[in-house]
Amino acid sequence: MAEPIPSITLPPARDAQQEGEWLQRSLHQWLDQEFIPEAVNEGIAQRAAQVFVRQRMEGENDVSSLVMAIITEMQAFDFSRSFYSEFAVANAVSDLLLDSLGIDRCCGQ
Repeated sequence: MAEPIPSITLPPARDAQQEGEWLQRSLHQWLDQEFIPEAVNEGIAQRAAQVFVRQRMEGENDVSSLVMAIITEMQAFDFSRSFYSEFAVANAVSDLLLDSLGIDRCCGQ
């Protein structure tokens, strides 16, 4: 039987607002670099960071749970002027968080 994938947990938030500001800047930069810079990218990054901060302030530390919250809440965002979707945004957030923890996300490691 296959082994379950272990969860990845962030350290408890010391300053959720500061984490959110970092995430917003990092995500906005990622969005602009992945395709072309678009005005809507700022709103996407801002909304994803708001969800992240709220979840962290509520005590959520599990990366998978944070990603699911972003997917769920970003479904209400209007992506019609963007190349992205809630799934792409949540995956980018996950990658940024794993990078910040020094976790190599290549090749299933």
